[in-house]
Amino acid sequence: MAKQTFTTGQVLTSAQMTSLQQTAMLGGDTTAKTASYVLVAADAGTTVAMNAAGATTITVNTGLFAAGDTVFIQNRGAGVCTVTAGTATVACAGSLALPQNDAGILYFTSASAATFYDFIQVGATSPLTTKGDLYTYSTSDARLPVGSNDQILVADSSTSTGLKWAAASSGGMTLITTTTFNNTVDTYTYSSLGSHKHLLIVIDNMNTSAVASVSNLAIRMNGITSSDYHSASWGCRTAGTFDVYDGQNGTYALIRDICMNSTQGNNQRGVVQIWIYDYAGSTRKTFSATARGYTTANTVNTLTGYLNTTNAITSVTILNEQANNFNEGTLKLYGVS
Repeated sequence: MAKQTFTTGQVLTSAQMTSLQQTAMLGGDTTAKTASYVLVAADAGTTVAMNAAGATTITVNTGLFAAGDTVFIQNRGAGVCTVTAGTATVACAGSLALPQNDAGILYFTSASAATFYDFIQVGATSPLTTKGDLYTYSTSDARLPVGSNDQILVADSSTSTGLKWAAASSGGMTLITTTTFNNTVDTYTYSSLGSHKHLLIVIDNMNTSAVASVSNLAIRMNGITSSDYHSASWGCRTAGTFDVYDGQNGTYALIRDICMNSTQGNNQRGVVQIWIYDYAGSTRKTFSATARGYTTANTVNTLTGYLNTTNAITSVTILNEQANNFNEGTLKLYGVS
């Protein structure tokens, strides 16, 4: 029943009593709407039911209702119906947008202000529609559609939810350059290192141009020749001896007894792997190496240490400590992501 003004001694009919009871139970007269609607004074105490396929609004203006008046608003249609403040103010702790089958009470605290009590509060209905969707938030609860196979979820402040699906960053190794030794130089410098996380140098089938009982492989970075390489190398020979070499404060990092002479057979030539970690970072640069070589006996040597600089490594130099040219072998420089 719409809002009534009764007089003293008035007798209500059974139909009026039934309507009053229905209104008190949030039923009563229903005004069916199929398009956006502006409330009128006669809607006080009634139910306004929206039934539209598309989005609609129900607008609330001032000067039509008194404090204590109520309007029960339903949305039966598929389109979202939004309770909208026109000239009146409408407060709500939940949502003013009613999806299909949602409803709420519009309660007036004055002729120009109302509070809308949404029956289904924000978060009570799920926006998800598809397997793999994520429940997220922008200015309200929102659906992030499932991504493609093998994509990963990443933060992105430029999107409405602050999230997006993206292809995983490629990992593995990238071959930066290959050098084939040709007995013309004893030093190789590499300065085009690219953008990676670590560097890996692999040398295979290496020998030197001259016979030497001891021939060592040295590593320099950024052309630094001061005593800032803090490292130690140790090796094990087939004869059973174990040697430790203190390379503290050297002008390069040194792998001892690894560059054999050119008279050795292919199965006795040098194999070296050198790691330089976080070479573009801002902490001091750590490195390690393992090598197998041949001089007077088979050797397996290792190296570990750091270069006392926090600058990014922009060049790496491989050299023979005895100034013998690299006679044969292949060097491959990799960037590791």
